[in-house]
Amino acid sequence: MPPETHDVLTLNAFDGRGGGRLDSATRALLARRTRNFGAASVLFYRAPLNLVRAEGVWVHTADGRRYLDAYNNVPSVGHSHPRVAKAIAEQSGRVSVSTRYLQEVIERYAERLKATLPKSLSNIVLVCSGSEANDLALRLARQATSGVGFIVSEAAYHGNTAAVAEISPAALKRGGVPKHVRTVPAPCRQAYGNDIAGGFAAAVASAAAALKKSGVPLAGLICDTIFSSDGIHAEPCGLLAPAVKAARAAGGVFIADEVQPGFARTGEHMWGFGRHGLTPDIVTMGKPMGNGFPMAGVATRPGILTKFCAATGYFNTFGGSPVAAAAGLAVLDVIADEDLQGNALRVGDALRERLAELAQRDGRIAAVRGAGLFLGVEFCRAGDLNQPDPKTASCVINGMRDGGVLIGAAGRHANVLKIRPPLCLTSAHADLLVTALAATLAA
Repeated sequence: MPPETHDVLTLNAFDGRGGGRLDSATRALLARRTRNFGAASVLFYRAPLNLVRAEGVWVHTADGRRYLDAYNNVPSVGHSHPRVAKAIAEQSGRVSVSTRYLQEVIERYAERLKATLPKSLSNIVLVCSGSEANDLALRLARQATSGVGFIVSEAAYHGNTAAVAEISPAALKRGGVPKHVRTVPAPCRQAYGNDIAGGFAAAVASAAAALKKSGVPLAGLICDTIFSSDGIHAEPCGLLAPAVKAARAAGGVFIADEVQPGFARTGEHMWGFGRHGLTPDIVTMGKPMGNGFPMAGVATRPGILTKFCAATGYFNTFGGSPVAAAAGLAVLDVIADEDLQGNALRVGDALRERLAELAQRDGRIAAVRGAGLFLGVEFCRAGDLNQPDPKTASCVINGMRDGGVLIGAAGRHANVLKIRPPLCLTSAHADLLVTALAATLAA
């Protein structure tokens, strides 16, 4: 029997069975949540958390407990960062309107953001969410190529608009992707042996050929550049380049989804695609862009955007508002002034080494992967990658929650710990994380 697969919404999700462990106030709040949001309510852990405040890498709950946050990349520079909060408040108190007016702060932000990207990607479109960014990227790709088909990894997640959900197999609870989408295994040794880059490129070329044979010309290859939903696959550096070459040879463009790996998280580079020596045709970004303020963006070449706007045009009322620009500027300032990219590299490397040492002592850990402060710890029965162990992963996630550390899940089989803390994580915090993981495994 093949291993069970899981959709992204059920990974580490509250299923109602742990409600009895909650205090009366939290149970009452949970009941209100269920009445108000119904089946669309998604909460973490067997016993959900009732958060009341947060700062840096810590979150606090209504029962007075404090938890080390090793999961949330939305507050990328730290929960409630005072510089970001101040920038949002001051700009909101000055002027906040739609984007059809000239505002110097918006131009300043666009120029600062562009300075972190390849020079050819000189046009920016600002939107409100990563889903919107990826939705626009699909439209840009189709207009640029006259193709309609897309290639994605098997457990990809790119957002929740109608178009983007179709290229997000991780979000599908039943059924498969539509006929204009082809999936390929994520770049890993299990799928491609020792030639990961060559195997992944061959899979992309084969998928493009299959689309063409079925009468669907290729529009593009879209990848989260650390393959986070697939279980976090970062090595070897450069693995994406041959696949991108294959996609372009088939007439498509390359969309780098940086919603999760972007903004310094992988350490060596500001953007995940930098690890692969690539210049994408389109880059999408979101989540950490405003440290919790809802903003996202698309970067592309002028020729691609001009062709799209000549046919369709684009306007977003709140995307790139003055308040969003102020939030984004503050995030870029904090990343630079607090050397968070360097911190992600240094602390991430040390954390990865400690996790690898733990793996040597515990045969249930089959692999430790990732880059910077984006790491994955894979659990498999008897250390065999062909026998994923989601049960152990779930027990560890909930056990660490009980021990004061928040962590999440990833991968087709929900058997990979997803370690993605705020970028201000210190070595001392990393030690707490590994100690909690070791104690949970021992229990």
